[in-house]
Amino acid sequence: MIGGSHHKRALIVALLALACGPALAGRSVQDTHARLPQVASFALPHGETKAPWGWADFCTRHHEDCDVATVAPEPVVLTPALWSTIEVINHDINSSVREADDREIYKVIERWDYPTSGSGDCEDFALQKRKQLIENGLPRQALLMTVVTDENGAGHAVLTLRTNRGDFVLDNRTDKVLGWKSTNYVFVKMQSEQNPNVWQRIGDPSNATLTASGQN
Repeated sequence: MIGGSHHKRALIVALLALACGPALAGRSVQDTHARLPQVASFALPHGETKAPWGWADFCTRHHEDCDVATVAPEPVVLTPALWSTIEVINHDINSSVREADDREIYKVIERWDYPTSGSGDCEDFALQKRKQLIENGLPRQALLMTVVTDENGAGHAVLTLRTNRGDFVLDNRTDKVLGWKSTNYVFVKMQSEQNPNVWQRIGDPSNATLTASGQN
């Protein structure tokens, strides 16, 4: 009797395992997809435009970031693990760098640079994220410095990440990495995928002369 009871319990366990197997597998797949962002669109260029003065000035101090060859586009192929890394880097830099105006940090109106002092403005946050993501193996072609205007019409800078699922924005104003159309920003210009020194107009061509500081 004891043996029969044991056999019956084993059979029930086996049947439950068969019943739960596909459900668990399905949930695992759903969880995997849930860890990836929804597919976004791409910010399409409308021809070349002048690079922001801040980028040109940045290049006088950081030749290694600017004296580079023209290369083919290479969007990032997102995986759940890579997306998690991107979110962590965005959050870590947002939380570790103190936001401050260039006039406070450098005693000048506008300067793009890495926030080595621990403080920086929007361009500095974006540059640091670009640098750290490249160090983590992402191609520079997919990490595009971008100038936008915000809901109040003020200039702002973010980092655009180009992926196989669309364009996403790393912003010092939020830890959420959003699709570019979900930011409520007006995109003005961004770096070319092939060459960071070539900049392209995005969106309304009439806005393309704006920069994060309002200078051309």
